[in-house]
Amino acid sequence: MPVQRRRWSGRLRRPSPRALLAFSAKRIQPSSSIVSIDGRDITRWRPDQISSLGLIRTFQIARGILRLSVLENLLLYGPHQPGESLGAALMRGRATLRRETVLHDRALAVATRLNLMRVLHTPAASLSGGQKKLLEIGRALMAEPRLLLLDEPVAGVNPTLAREIGEHLRALVAEGITILLIEHQMDAISRLCDHVVVLAEGRRLIEGAFADLAANPVVQEAYMGRRKWAS
Repeated sequence: MPVQRRRWSGRLRRPSPRALLAFSAKRIQPSSSIVSIDGRDITRWRPDQISSLGLIRTFQIARGILRLSVLENLLLYGPHQPGESLGAALMRGRATLRRETVLHDRALAVATRLNLMRVLHTPAASLSGGQKKLLEIGRALMAEPRLLLLDEPVAGVNPTLAREIGEHLRALVAEGITILLIEHQMDAISRLCDHVVVLAEGRRLIEGAFADLAANPVVQEAYMGRRKWAS
């Protein structure tokens, strides 16, 4: 199932295609088929190798480290941190300090972009559900993604914040990031996605523009069941 560059691709779920994200990010090893990016077979790659290519996923339930602040959570996901090695952490040489400065500036930029500056030093445990969703997206952005795999980024979020998240994600696509979205909220899919793939019973049922799929009787039957008339 290909995902084209610099576009929104949406996946309607019945049952959940979450395994698709798990396969792509190497959370589950597929028994058949392959996962490739830019023609490179990454099926057997480690998660850290996959993320180094810019394929980054989020989770339906935000996974910030609860005791850490928003800023600390963002900094944790910046790539290429020389201070992760014991020697560099103890010596704190120029390269380490320069990289820390770059990551700190990037974290502030991400927090500003996602309207998280007012809670920058707040522990993740104290955030609202919507703020945790924004932090989950922010952590993914710190990893410098080329392809974002988003697992229900507006699930459980109030409509106003859901629209705000949608606008943030639209801006990312406009800047060249490709997004694969798993979502069951039809309004989010209809507003955001250029291309929609319907999955049913673990298989690709049909794909195309949302308006065409919503009017398709095969999709309607798969998601709402067959219409029966009372006798």
